[in-house]
Amino acid sequence: MEKLDFDTTKFRLDGKVAIITGGASGLGSYYTKAMLRSGASVFIVSYDDRGWDETKAFAAENNGQVAFLKMDVTAADAPQKIVTAALAAFNRIDILVNNAGIQLREKWQDFKDENWRKVIEINLNAVYFISHAVALQMAKQGGGKIINIGSMQSFRAGKFIFPYTASKHGVVGLTKAYADALATDNIQVNAIAPGYIDTPMTKALQNDAGRNTEILAHIPAGHWANPAELMGTVVFLASAASNYITGITIPVDGGYLLR
Repeated sequence: MEKLDFDTTKFRLDGKVAIITGGASGLGSYYTKAMLRSGASVFIVSYDDRGWDETKAFAAENNGQVAFLKMDVTAADAPQKIVTAALAAFNRIDILVNNAGIQLREKWQDFKDENWRKVIEINLNAVYFISHAVALQMAKQGGGKIINIGSMQSFRAGKFIFPYTASKHGVVGLTKAYADALATDNIQVNAIAPGYIDTPMTKALQNDAGRNTEILAHIPAGHWANPAELMGTVVFLASAASNYITGITIPVDGGYLLR
């Protein structure tokens, strides 16, 4: 009988090091907690120190290790500084989660050029440059995992969020391009497209009776997602259990895109 080379430890991340941009607040904090719970050490890059104390406490409670770098991910020297600081903290880089992002909303007539540039710089350009710098290190180590964060707007229009929609479509394309280019270096590149998630940022939308009813009617699962419902997907894509998966974007949307 053929020996089965699989067990549940393939979903574990023990001994791995993950860089997570924007990993101390919002949905990024859930990616961080998922990694820590699964055994990885986490290097967080964020624009400010919001959420740092809570993240340190969570890491301590779960016998995990976490380190931080206060950095604007759009800065020209950010990619190399991130790599250098992560290596100084943990000596290796196995996982990158490109989570940092921004959304700006306005009618098309009033959309400012500088806001277009700001969103594209954070949501797309930073993903490209940081992935490049990290991939060079991963290739030296013999492999790694890059996980990009898309959106429902990776697949749909957004008539008030032009640069966000464009950037999140771009993230899907960039995911495919890097997946193809890095496959021979044993680096898998995938993306997650979160659906409608119950967070403080979406409370106004949830409290709008008309829009909330419309959104829920579009979700076969029948409810807004708890942020924790993203945690399993990010761990899977970061783990050896997903080694033969690359270049895909997984919607975690309760079936929203089906309707």
